[in-house]
Amino acid sequence: MPLIKLKKFQKTSKGRYYYGTGRRKSATARVRIIPGKGDMIINEKKPEEYFESKFLIELILNPLKLVGLEKKVDVSVLVAGGGKNAQAEAIRLGLSRAIISYKKNLKTTFKKSGFLTQDAREKERMKPGLKRARRAPSGE
Repeated sequence: MPLIKLKKFQKTSKGRYYYGTGRRKSATARVRIIPGKGDMIINEKKPEEYFESKFLIELILNPLKLVGLEKKVDVSVLVAGGGKNAQAEAIRLGLSRAIISYKKNLKTTFKKSGFLTQDAREKERMKPGLKRARRAPSGE
């Protein structure tokens, strides 16, 4: 698997960024935010290039719109694994967690909106003697 380089952020006056991790199925997103002008980078691409679906882009931007930070922070995301939907949901969770580390008083807002709830459903494992996780062979 090729190593993905993360674009360097200019450090804030304190010299730090705010970090959050999100997971969904087998997708993992590492999200960094710093005060800025509203740029977003997902795996070194703009969100419109990475996700073709406007629905997924809106899903990702929901936490920023909820608290009015769309034009106030720059977001950098490294996401790997899973499909596009799972990646978008992992980014949303990671972004929500990063915003909470940026502004601690927003935790109750995100809890009420359901953005901090991690969906724990995973793919069910294969069982011996079955074709898939639950599908039994036909009695031929």
